[in-house]
Amino acid sequence: MKLLRQLAIILIIGYLGDLIHTIFHLTIPGNVIGMSILFVCLYTGIIKVTMIDKITDFLLDHLAFFFIPAGVGILTCLPLLKNKWTSFIVICVVTTILIIVITGWTIQFYIRRTEKDD
Repeated sequence: MKLLRQLAIILIIGYLGDLIHTIFHLTIPGNVIGMSILFVCLYTGIIKVTMIDKITDFLLDHLAFFFIPAGVGILTCLPLLKNKWTSFIVICVVTTILIIVITGWTIQFYIRRTEKDD
């Protein structure tokens, strides 16, 4: 029952983000708005981490499953990519490197900042 309650919290916040996106015709996707709402709720303490810890662990454990639709989407677009493989591969490699570098810098910044606070 606890897992269902935690799932309900996540789904309600996600739906709220979609609702805000639809009502205000924003260019930001509803799921990004929902994640921002969740962040603010966690940061301010409105939602405690313990209120969603089990469902988030479950979702993170099965994260690879959520990439299947994207992979299938790429496979369905193979005819469109026929003459653009070089560009597609370059974009994938460059963005992967950028994500790794920016994530590394962010973690290093966070570690340095938390060490100063101690």
